[in-house]
Amino acid sequence: MHFTDLGLCAEILRSISEQGYDTPTPIQAQAIPLVLEGRDLMAAAQTGTGKTAGFTLPILQLLSTRDAGLSLKRFKSRALILVPTRELAVQVHDSVRTYGKHLGLKAAAIYGGVGMAPQTRSLRAGVDIIVATPGRLLDHIEQRSADLSGIEILVLDEADRMLDMGFIRDIRKVIALLPKQKQTLLFSATFSDEIRGLVAGLLKNPASVEVARRNAPAEAVAQSVYHVDRERKRDLLIQLIDNHGWHQVLVFTRTKHGADALSERLGKAGIKAAALHGNKSQGQRQRALDDFKRLKVTVLVATDIAARGIDIDELPHVVNYELPHVAEDYVHRIGRTGRAGSSGEAISLVCVDEHRLLRDIERLLKKDIEKRTVEGFEPDPRIRPEPIQNGRGGGARSSQPRGAAPSGQRKPQRAAPGGKPAARSGGQRQGAGYYSGAR
Repeated sequence: MHFTDLGLCAEILRSISEQGYDTPTPIQAQAIPLVLEGRDLMAAAQTGTGKTAGFTLPILQLLSTRDAGLSLKRFKSRALILVPTRELAVQVHDSVRTYGKHLGLKAAAIYGGVGMAPQTRSLRAGVDIIVATPGRLLDHIEQRSADLSGIEILVLDEADRMLDMGFIRDIRKVIALLPKQKQTLLFSATFSDEIRGLVAGLLKNPASVEVARRNAPAEAVAQSVYHVDRERKRDLLIQLIDNHGWHQVLVFTRTKHGADALSERLGKAGIKAAALHGNKSQGQRQRALDDFKRLKVTVLVATDIAARGIDIDELPHVVNYELPHVAEDYVHRIGRTGRAGSSGEAISLVCVDEHRLLRDIERLLKKDIEKRTVEGFEPDPRIRPEPIQNGRGGGARSSQPRGAAPSGQRKPQRAAPGGKPAARSGGQRQGAGYYSGAR
């Protein structure tokens, strides 16, 4: 199958060709015809599957062929794409601009961490497509710079992550402001009961598309575990990078503090590194990501939420410096490599504190991950496991008694789906239920 077989107009096909693409990915081949038919859609797709073009291409087509009455509602936006993070908002907005360059449709990316004034000017000038994080969009709605009464198409992208980040209240507020008659597209890596509850009554006879088994790791990713003491992880990581000559490595930590500390330690060892997390400014985050993509930085140390939206072709190595508290997040992490037919390697550095987390991951994968040790870094059997505290950095130990909080439990202030929004200041939301800088 080719893009020319999907019923897309000549202008969009021209843009696709200019990007060097000819054959759609499975999610694109399945989703595009359904969206063009006007169907509501529930799509199970992870990042790296081409899902962004799977909805931006048909949305551009539908809006471009329905513009007869556009002059009557020039200041009313017609499509809304909700995403969980700034990085994903930029990525989706870039996709809209790239594939819609020959159509004359206008789009705006709306997210926090930057000033509201330029976004306000764009919205008030009139845009067809809004790509937004939920919290910042509500800020604009309160200031009357965004009008959702003309929305014809709604997309909830990475819905599972938006719920994880505590945006469910904001999403419901936004949905309540939309016209009842609209086309709704839902994209999510998993479909939890909470997501199904969110969309109950929102989607009308939706079509269903699934391009990968639920929680399936990338087939092209070679996975391995290195057992090492908690205090020796950094030295082992440095040795692995040096000995193997790795030039591009995405490293995951559980916390922002841990990302900063590891990045600094790598720099002192002569390895160019940058940290990516929610406490960084938008400019800092974009520079770190750009430098990593251009190989100016060898190691990008990221937290799970900040890494959403990272889309790098042929990324060779992912390292779990610390295992995630939730096993499904391991699958999301290693899915950053082994994309588009390329091979990849995912390595986990596991100390005695994390054995239970490793067992949870292997139970989810339904297989054992290959275990390795490096000479000189063999674990000391005398070291006893200690509790891992969610809110501290770098695998820090805690005085919290064992069993005080389940390993998969999120800290309330980082993801409280039912939490009351904190007071606003300068258009930014802080406190309960919101991840700082995630908008």
